[in-house]
Amino acid sequence: MKKPGFIERHHLWTAAQTELSEQIKTIVKEQNLLLIRTAWEDQHGIVRSKSLLPQAFLSALENGMQISTGTYLFDSGGALVFNPFVAGGSLEMPEMTGAPNLLAVPDPHTFRILPWAKRTGFILCDQYFQNGQAMPFSSRGILRRSLAELHQRGLEHIVGLEVEWYLAKLEDPMLAIAHVGFPGNPGEPPKVSAVEHSFQYLLESHNPAIHDLLGILAENLVEMALPLRSVENEGGIGQFEFTFEPIPALQAADTMMMFRMATKQICRQQGYLASFMCRPGLKGSSSNGWHLHQSLVDVATDENAFMSADSTTLMSDLGKHFVAGILKHANAASVFTTPTINGYKRFRPNSLAPDRAGWGLENRGAMIRVQGGFGDPSTHIENRVGEPAANPYLYMASQLISGLDGVDCRLDPGSPTEEPYTTENPTLPKSLIEAIAHLKQSELFPEKMGQQFINYIIKIKESEINRFLAAVADQAPEDYLKQVTDWEQREYFELF
Repeated sequence: MKKPGFIERHHLWTAAQTELSEQIKTIVKEQNLLLIRTAWEDQHGIVRSKSLLPQAFLSALENGMQISTGTYLFDSGGALVFNPFVAGGSLEMPEMTGAPNLLAVPDPHTFRILPWAKRTGFILCDQYFQNGQAMPFSSRGILRRSLAELHQRGLEHIVGLEVEWYLAKLEDPMLAIAHVGFPGNPGEPPKVSAVEHSFQYLLESHNPAIHDLLGILAENLVEMALPLRSVENEGGIGQFEFTFEPIPALQAADTMMMFRMATKQICRQQGYLASFMCRPGLKGSSSNGWHLHQSLVDVATDENAFMSADSTTLMSDLGKHFVAGILKHANAASVFTTPTINGYKRFRPNSLAPDRAGWGLENRGAMIRVQGGFGDPSTHIENRVGEPAANPYLYMASQLISGLDGVDCRLDPGSPTEEPYTTENPTLPKSLIEAIAHLKQSELFPEKMGQQFINYIIKIKESEINRFLAAVADQAPEDYLKQVTDWEQREYFELF
């Protein structure tokens, strides 16, 4: 009798996942796949992967795939933050001593064939220690735990993605040895040119210049079964917005991971560069936002739990409490919604981005924009605070954690505002430094995400901050906190 593998032994899959894994084995054989990119998210929300040949991948569907803990040790610029060769790996975790291997367990729900890569499959994984315990720094795992708490309440988190990003023509990838970087010091950013001549919001006549590429992107995303809804030219030169249909939160977070990965790879194949950096250091660029559309659905009735029971009330009590929780914890949650130094340069008055924690009905200047309302079955909230470089799992988990605290404490969000930039609502952090200070004072996020993880993410972000401050030591804070610096362009432009 065949001995059970790691996945079966530790009961890591549902019956549905087990059934799907058998279908995947058939697809791998019938499609004659050569490589399967077996992937996982890192703390920054960036896809890391190993490419397995079919036989090794089939083994991973039973026993997981051995991966190093190494990807958890670095900040966004590749600087080593933790020394794994001391007791506890500098993390006070015996499991991290000596940079041991983890087991990356594929999630069959995420398997795709990559249309732009010949004979290549792709699948996302969850991370476990060798003893079958979940890796506490896995952001996908953190979202799973938040959703499990929500499901115990009989609710499901439904999320729609609205993502802005920049497209530029790649002129010089800057790969000469003199231009490449080293850990903690990324190389020269690629040189690019614009794909359109000037800013004209939603201009139809610009479409011929970029239609073919956008068509290639749309075709590939649809072929990957990602729920693409719309494509439009946005407010900057070469800026675009892609939106996706509302779907359950974990599926939405996985979609964001695959969307960013696919867009960057396909554009690069075509001689372009796609960047999800919040505010690129390019002439004519405005900030990229990632607006998160959210509602809660009653699992038993399939009804929208944010919808009011009558046409005279904006939202249900649960919906208003949920909004109040997000507003209350907005500053601490900024580490998850806006995790880069660059992202805080988006929070400007009268900029279509929020600068304080308030809410309003159909108001694009408010942090929380209510859409629908007054008995409308489509009632939902749009959080406009996020940047497209955010880790999608942590962004969504921070919303659930904050919102449910508002529900449990029956918090009141106050009255919706019509003047979001002049109200007395608390201002959002003006820098990642301020956001980290708020997270250090939070009791909620350590309770829900784990104190180990909060300590970990703070150290990761402080490494990023310290490298930034060293690079701008000769500049005044009023300059480097407002203008996009060369350091940011090196750090984020190509990576995100």
